[in-house]
This record gives sequence, C-alpha cells and structure tokens, in this order.
Amino acid sequence: MLTRRGWLLGAGAAVTSLRSSFAASGSSVLTAADVHVAGYPTVEAMRWMGESIAAETGGRLGLRVYHSGQLGRENDTINLARFGVLDITRVNMAALNNAFPATRVLSAPYVFDSTAHMRHALDGPVGREILRRFETRGLVGLAFYDSGARCFYNVHRPVHEPADLHGLKLRVPPSDIFIALGRALGVNPTPLSYGEIYSALQTHLIDGAENNWISFDTSRHFEVARFWSQSEHSYSPEVLLMCKERFDALAAGDEELVRAAATRSVNYMRELWDKAEEASKAKVLAAGIQVNEVDRAAFHRATAHVLEHYLQDPELDELYRGIRAAA
Repeated sequence: MLTRRGWLLGAGAAVTSLRSSFAASGSSVLTAADVHVAGYPTVEAMRWMGESIAAETGGRLGLRVYHSGQLGRENDTINLARFGVLDITRVNMAALNNAFPATRVLSAPYVFDSTAHMRHALDGPVGREILRRFETRGLVGLAFYDSGARCFYNVHRPVHEPADLHGLKLRVPPSDIFIALGRALGVNPTPLSYGEIYSALQTHLIDGAENNWISFDTSRHFEVARFWSQSEHSYSPEVLLMCKERFDALAAGDEELVRAAATRSVNYMRELWDKAEEASKAKVLAAGIQVNEVDRAAFHRATAHVLEHYLQDPELDELYRGIRAAA
C-alpha cells in the first residue's frame, strides 16, 4: 500500500525529473503548487507570474504550476518548499499559524473590517514585516493573495447568532486559532485538510465548515451544505512562499525579477478574485442556497477573548495596531 510518505517522495522525484529535463535544454524551471483547481484566481495569478518571468528572460526561466493538490495538502507543500523539493507554494495563512507566530494576527477573528482594509494593510509596513519573518525558517515571502471573507455554512439550518452553531461539528483549518474560534462559538471544531471536506460533508462526518464564496463554489460544497451565513469572521489571507535556498541560488538579477513578478501578480489576482467572487455567489444563489446575515455584534462578543489572548504577545499586538491604523 502506498503510504503518504511514499507518495510525497514520488511527487518530489517527479519535480526533480522536470527540473532536470529543463536543465538539459538550457532552461530552468521553478515549480509551484496550489491546492485549488485550474481557473481559481490564485492558480491563474501564479501562471500569469510564470508567463511574465518567461517573457522577461526570453524563456531562460519559467514556472510550472501544479494545481488541484497534485503535490499534496498545504502542510505538505510548505515542507516540500522548506526543504528544497518544491520552489513555490501558495497556502492560506491558517496553515502557517502554528509554525510562524507572526501570521496569527492575520487569521484571528474580526481583525479586518473588509477586503479593502485587508489589502491596504498587507500592501503596507505590516505586510512587508510579516513576509520578512518567513526567512527565519527557510522560506521567502513573495506576496499576499486574497482569500475573501470566511463565513459559516452547514447542512442543517440558518445561523443568525452564535447559539445557532452550538453542537454542530464544523471543519476548521488545522490551526490553533481556528480551533479556539470554533470552541468560542460553541461548535465541535474538527481540523481537516481542504480536500477532505466534501466527502466529510457527504458522509456526515461533519455538519459544515467555513470558507469564502469561491471555495464554496469550486469545491462543490454547496451541493451538500445548503445554508450559508454571512459571518465574515476572518479574512485570513493567502501567501506566496518560495524556498529560500532555491531563491538564493537564482542567477544574478533573477531574485529581484521573481520578486517583482510576484508583486505584479497581486493586482492581476485581485482583478480575477473580484470577478470570480461575484460569479460564484451568483451561481450558488441560483442553485437555491439559503443565505442570511448574522448578528455581527454577537459574533464579535463571543470571539473577542480569542483575539485578546493572542494580543498578549507584544509583537502581535504591535502588528495588530498597524492593521487597525490601516482601516
């Protein structure tokens, strides 16, 4: 039977073989991974980034994007990048919260007021500081991507206030912050990887989950979970990370070229995101999903102590103040 370790070793061998074939032709290829499907804004932004790099180097340097979780779950690709098997990975901040403490402030409940607020904060000093922190553990933070407003959805009923969540078994990302958030709201938080959610909903292993409109659509979770509640409890963003060893080994001038291409890809991703979010929302509404607003103040009160706990760390408190100043 193929173990997960064996599967990851096989994925690593495939990436190494791809690099070798490009090297033989006089070119070099960077490998990138994303758990989302082809057409998802983050996947297409990385492809755009690769096209930009290839155009600027006359094909000397390229980027191959493995989408749909071909190289594993987000935690898998983080480790593959840290140890030099994979060059670039796009992951949600929740997958980094435990290993990279500075990221916790970005996932905590009700830190951002809106998508515009999040983008403004991440484009400024706070974003640059958090990207810098990744270098302490073998990664280079290239850019932040959107992940939308995270909201609750489930198979049973509309959720108007925290009490409506009590007793539900909800999938949360494998992050201490999201587990604490779930407990604060009275749910049974169940950490699962993104790719396991659909079958868990189908088999009633879980009663629901939380995510953004696009993921709700492209993962087809709306086919099973028919109740969406607009809680907007977190805007936990995505981040584009590169193996530091591979980044440092780039030819002279290519480091800045890759950084610049990643930075430019952010605006491209945001344009795609805004369009895709509206399209996904329209699609699931047309499919008969029941959508309701929530008592936002009640959710704030119920989860305030989760944020307060993390802000006892002076470094996180300083980052949080910077985020609020950008509101």
